[in-house]
Amino acid sequence: MNILDDLKMQYKMGGFEQKVIYWNCGVFLLSLILFYRFRLGAFDFPTWIALSSDASEVLFKPWTLLSYFFFHAGFFHLLFNMIVLNFAGRIFLTFFNQKQFLGLYLLSGIFSGLIFILFYSVLMMGRSSAIVGASGAIMAILVATATYSPFMNLRLLLIGNVKLWQFTFVILLLDLIQIFTENTGGHVAHLAGAFFGFIYVKLLVSGTDLSKGVSFILDKLVTFLRPKKTTPFKKVHRNYNVKQNQSASKIVTKDKTQQQIDDILDKISKSGYDSLTKEEKEFLFKAGK
Repeated sequence: MNILDDLKMQYKMGGFEQKVIYWNCGVFLLSLILFYRFRLGAFDFPTWIALSSDASEVLFKPWTLLSYFFFHAGFFHLLFNMIVLNFAGRIFLTFFNQKQFLGLYLLSGIFSGLIFILFYSVLMMGRSSAIVGASGAIMAILVATATYSPFMNLRLLLIGNVKLWQFTFVILLLDLIQIFTENTGGHVAHLAGAFFGFIYVKLLVSGTDLSKGVSFILDKLVTFLRPKKTTPFKKVHRNYNVKQNQSASKIVTKDKTQQQIDDILDKISKSGYDSLTKEEKEFLFKAGK
C-alpha cells in the first residue's frame, strides 16, 4: 500500500480531529495556488473568504463567518494551529464524542468571528481589519478540555510534567500580553474562542449540549446531498441443488473476515491507526474496497 492509499485510509478511519486537520491542509494547498502572491511573499485573501471587521460587509457575506477559519495566513500559522489542534483534539476526545468535537469547533469559530466584529465596532471605531485562521476554534477545544479536566498530567518535551490547566494558562497569557501589540483582532478572536470553550463545557456538565443543533443540521444536510439509490428490478434464479454445507462454509468465511475487521477497528479505537502493522493496514484497505 503506497503513501496515498495510507493517507486515504487514515482519513477514512480517523475521527473528526484528523479530518479537520486534513481539511485545513487541503484548503491551505488550494489557497497557495489561488491567493498567494509570490512577488509580495504573502497571501491576498479576497473579501468573500476573509472575515471583515465591518459588520455591514459581513451582513452581505455571512458565509465568511465560516470560511475564514479554514484558511491560514502562512505555513507556520497553519503548522502551529494543526499541532495544537491534534494535541487538544486527542485529549478532548478522551472525554467527549466526535459530534461534540465538530460542533464545538464550528460554533466557537463562528462565535470568535462575531466577537472580533463586535470588538472593532465598539472599541476600534474608524479602523478596519480582516482575519483568517482556526486559532479561535482550536483555543475553544483546548480550554474546554482544560476546564473539564484541569489536573490532567502532560509530559512536554524539554519541560517535563505539567498540568493541563498550566499549559492552557500560558497559551492564554501569551494572547493577553500581545493583544495590543500586533494582530489585535486575531488575539481577540483567540480569547473569544477560549471563553466559548469554557462556557460550552459548563453548560454541557449541567445538561445542555450546544453541539446537538449543529449535529442535527449536518445530518439533515448530508441526507439531502446524498444521492438516492434506485434499485432496478432483478429476477433472481435460485439454485436449490446447492449443498447446504457450501452455504455454511461461506457464512463461516464471512464471519471470520468480519471478526478480523472488528479486531482491527477495536485496535484503532484503543491505540490509533498508526499502531496497525503493514499487513493489517493492507487487509483493511482491501476490505474497504
